[in-house]
Amino acid sequence: MPKLATKINAESAEFQNNKAAMLALVDDLRAKVSQIAQGGSERSRTRHLARGKLLPRERVERLLDPGAPFLEIGQFAAYDVYDSEIPAAGIIAGIGRISGRECMVVCNDATVKGGSYYPLSVKKHLRAQEIARENHLPCVYLVDSGGANLPRQDEVFPDRDHFGRIFYNQATLSAQGIAQIAVVMGSCTAGGAYVPAMADESIIVANQGTIFLGGPPLVKAATGEVVSAEDLGGGLLHAGTSGVVDHLANSDEHALAIARASVADLETREPSYLPGNVVPPAYDEDELLGIIPKDTRKPFDVREIIARIVDGSKFDEFKKLYGDTLVTGFAHIHGYKVGIIANNGVLFSQSALKGAHFVQLCAKRKIP
Repeated sequence: MPKLATKINAESAEFQNNKAAMLALVDDLRAKVSQIAQGGSERSRTRHLARGKLLPRERVERLLDPGAPFLEIGQFAAYDVYDSEIPAAGIIAGIGRISGRECMVVCNDATVKGGSYYPLSVKKHLRAQEIARENHLPCVYLVDSGGANLPRQDEVFPDRDHFGRIFYNQATLSAQGIAQIAVVMGSCTAGGAYVPAMADESIIVANQGTIFLGGPPLVKAATGEVVSAEDLGGGLLHAGTSGVVDHLANSDEHALAIARASVADLETREPSYLPGNVVPPAYDEDELLGIIPKDTRKPFDVREIIARIVDGSKFDEFKKLYGDTLVTGFAHIHGYKVGIIANNGVLFSQSALKGAHFVQLCAKRKIP
């Protein structure tokens, strides 16, 4: 193959002028990117941190594998488009590696207009889902949003490729076996509430994340009832009573750790049925003989049985606070990944719903 010859003189005045002009453009670009990466105003960021939350880009960084690159998309979306500054259209989106697997991450920036969706926010979110579909990338949504920007609702809601398309995409992506995982890290109001509800697996931060179509002020205006945000749609309510979410986290960091574990539990693009490393249970298997009561009417905790069957006695429980008469979760037995369903009492409606949801997840992830 012949080598291309060059006629460029890197010492010429023209070359040096071109280089100086290009470096000025590069510096300007980097300055604007740095400004966009700050997110909302200093006041908004300070208020966000005062609530015990991680800043949006810190959330993305801690979700990804240490040192993993993040290929951000649409960083200049909404730049100089609206009357006020909407950095990155209020959404951070891009491809990053989580638990060794490339994923599409979509993170609401609550420091920008409360994470509300402008028309270009919707367009950016939809573009992220389109890329995920084309490349079979699991989607992880870090939700902290007040829903649609109401002054612009005529540009956000009505059309085929507007706000509602996000939820349609979640359903069809899930049907294609592309995992949808949501982490509720703040307000999840109106349209934003559909994201965790439509996800395959969802996590919420206690005393911080909320999910409802209308918040306490709207409830009071409509019915006169005074209710707190936590009672109306807080973490404990949705993890233990409604079953909308599957995991209750103590903090942003804990929620992100659960999300990483959820991605680690996903099936690979080409599932392998070869066993992994085999680790014996941490407890003596012979103790199984004395755990089940002689009187069959006397209850016992089935987790004691699971702990003596699975590798390392490690069990990633699913929907722990919901339908607690049925225990579900992921583990390994002799190195093989398995889903476990175990009776822990009388089956009620919640337990049955939980079991059906878990079987569906296992079937989709090709986990026996």
